[in-house]
Amino acid sequence: MAWIILIVSGMLEAVWAAALSESNGFRRKGPTILFLVALAASMAGLALAMRTLPTGTAYAVWVGIGATLTVLWGFVTGQERPTVLRGLLILLLVGSVIGLKVVS
Repeated sequence: MAWIILIVSGMLEAVWAAALSESNGFRRKGPTILFLVALAASMAGLALAMRTLPTGTAYAVWVGIGATLTVLWGFVTGQERPTVLRGLLILLLVGSVIGLKVVS
């Protein structure tokens, strides 16, 4: 169950990162509220997962999921330019997260 909570928390990290960007320095109410809710839920989930999982592994997986999804969101929205090298690096990051799960 801790792994499921951790994965959802990592996904929420990408949500709050995107919402933070869209909040325009906390000037837009909707994205700011989404940022705060997603941030609180993401941190709470990470804390719950860390009750069972090693801190380093949990944090690395949480950040890896959040970073991967945030970059992919940037590709989808056109905020970042996808390249072959970026794609390979994202695959390496995903592989590292999966590897941490496998060896845990």
